[in-house]
Amino acid sequence: MAEVARVVVRDPGSRMLPGGFWAAVAVWVEKPQVANKRLCGVRLEARRSVSLPQTEHTHPRPSTGPEPESFAKAGGCGPDSGPGPIRRSFDGGPGTGPSAGPELGRQEAQGRRQPEEEPGEAAAAAAAATPQLSGTPGQPGKAAAREGDLPAADLGSLWDAFARSLAGDNREALAFLTRPGAGSPPEGRLELDLVLRTVIPKTNPHCPLRGPRREMVVQDVLNGAVTFLPLEEDDEGNLKVKMSNMYQIQLSHSEGEWFISVLIFCPERWHSDGTVYPKPTWLGEELLAKLARWCVETRQSGFKSTLSLISIMKYSKAYQALKEKYKDMVKVWPEVTDPEKFVYEDVAIAAYLLILWEEERAERRETARQSFVDLGCGNGLLVHILSNEGESAITPNDKTLFPDVDWLIGNHSDELTPWIPVIAARSSYDCRFFVLPCCFFDFVGKFQRMQSSKTQYRGYLDFITEVGSACGFHVEEDCLRIPSTKRVCLIGKSRTYPPTREASVDEERTRYINSRRGRPGSPCSGGPALPPPGAAPGSAPGPEGPGALDARPGHAAEAGAGQRGPRAPTEGLWLSGFHPREKAERLRNCAALPREFVDRVVLQVAHLLLGRSPAGGSAQAWNRGGSLSLAEVAGELDRETLRRLKRECGGLQTLLRSSPQVFQVLNGRVRIRDWREERPRKQEEPEVKRRLSPDTFKTRICWFFAHHPDGCVLPADCCPFAHGPGELRPAPRTRKKKTAL
Repeated sequence: MAEVARVVVRDPGSRMLPGGFWAAVAVWVEKPQVANKRLCGVRLEARRSVSLPQTEHTHPRPSTGPEPESFAKAGGCGPDSGPGPIRRSFDGGPGTGPSAGPELGRQEAQGRRQPEEEPGEAAAAAAAATPQLSGTPGQPGKAAAREGDLPAADLGSLWDAFARSLAGDNREALAFLTRPGAGSPPEGRLELDLVLRTVIPKTNPHCPLRGPRREMVVQDVLNGAVTFLPLEEDDEGNLKVKMSNMYQIQLSHSEGEWFISVLIFCPERWHSDGTVYPKPTWLGEELLAKLARWCVETRQSGFKSTLSLISIMKYSKAYQALKEKYKDMVKVWPEVTDPEKFVYEDVAIAAYLLILWEEERAERRETARQSFVDLGCGNGLLVHILSNEGESAITPNDKTLFPDVDWLIGNHSDELTPWIPVIAARSSYDCRFFVLPCCFFDFVGKFQRMQSSKTQYRGYLDFITEVGSACGFHVEEDCLRIPSTKRVCLIGKSRTYPPTREASVDEERTRYINSRRGRPGSPCSGGPALPPPGAAPGSAPGPEGPGALDARPGHAAEAGAGQRGPRAPTEGLWLSGFHPREKAERLRNCAALPREFVDRVVLQVAHLLLGRSPAGGSAQAWNRGGSLSLAEVAGELDRETLRRLKRECGGLQTLLRSSPQVFQVLNGRVRIRDWREERPRKQEEPEVKRRLSPDTFKTRICWFFAHHPDGCVLPADCCPFAHGPGELRPAPRTRKKKTAL
């Protein structure tokens, strides 16, 4: 036995520990892919409370953590050939989050790695976790019943067989598990929490397939230790503990300091496969540093862990297969956007939907593939992938409802996002929806956050969940593994009401949607709802009005059309004030203005600032001018110039900010930029940001060299802009940009 490494965790006053230790352990047990990027995730299969066989401890170990020599003497694995202890100090503060896994070769052969949890989510999960792992200690249970799971009874059989070996000829392993000297229960019987998990590695078509591996995790809360017991099959197919790869994570306290240690039972026999079983040095350096950081982080997350609604194992296989199949699209990507991000993002979304629908077919005992309509504003790649994989796509037409479609998808659906649950609810009782909200829109206009305690993103997700619930859906939330900060999806698979209540529930939908009128930012606030085309003359237009949201053929009969007037046509308005986005989005920046107009305004504003130089300045000093508020600058410009700026590029401030070489706009005031002040500030930035791009260096004439009375404040060799035509270099070729209208 050997201690691989030990770190000191700074926790003044013990505010976070020992509870923070168990929260950090919960991350490694339940979401190991946060630390080891070569893993896809885990499946928690069963848990129960167990006890160790009673025996006398012949090799006591001090609570502060023994030296490796004492472990070598206590163990029965021969001389310690593993790495020596690594003692480090960790000051517990916000970290940069999980980094890559062990450096044992390339993880993926093509494209960027599939993103896992965001850096802040590890800390959030650690802070939110409880000292016990998921489930109820003492009761056998299932965390997520998937294919190939072992029942709790088998977990008991596995433990009983292992416990018998501990009481027999495996006393060294028993001493390793019990950590004697750190504490013992008054009754003399040590109760442990036992979890069975399946560790799922990422699949890679270029490497031999490594299948999932099972582990038993033994948590000893009283003594501050968690032991990992990997399982392997013998020649007869029976599972047994792989003794050579047993390891333990310990928390200890001595002389006012907290320590976290990693110990290996048989370091000289440790087998590393580079994925499920990393090298001991990775456990002692990478993993231990992450655990120490998570122990003292306090940030909490309002989001679920990734892929909580589908099989992680199936998803991993589907993602890798699709990624390999569509990897060539990265080479021929026609857009200006980053091809790796957008191609692999849609590949990941497609993999998620394919597994979600596959499991839905199994649950419903159906064989026919689901049909879908993508109502999003993306590039169409997701539809292309899903269609190629055998799903049935329907091209949206002028009608707003899809009674023969199984699923509505909102991928980058923008203004349509809150309407998708409504459209799904009214298309048919069996229609379901999947939305991936990104931009924040209400039914009409921009979404306005109502609770300052929530982030804008969390508030918007809660709003879309509320919309789905108001439409009669059981709304589920999941987190995708995509390279995006907006990666939480909302799914409505089932209804909260029987089909016979469709009429009354639709009236509730109508009232809810109309209740959103008058919210801040809604263009239609304050005005009455207009009756839809085809509504009876003189019918009430309010929330109780006639079919204001009725647009489905046959729906009027279900809702009592005789009392509500003629049915609205499919193109009838559901709520006045909604304006779909124009096909060609108008750019509102200085690219739409003539160059000579922009140059004239810039020169005019610069002369205004240079004329406000502070009195008493040295005649030899470079004239940096004064400072004016934006209102003062606007007061010096003619009305026609201001109107043109407002109409074409959003206003005066937009133009000044788009000329950063000349102006600095801060807190509503503008002044001439002094490049001497920029250089010390640049020294504080990372080196990669300080470096001037060779492609853009000296490709534009220096404005100060050409227009300032005193010339440029920087020497020619220090200025990134050309001092005269002789220094001018040709501009690099740029990829095509969106045409300004």
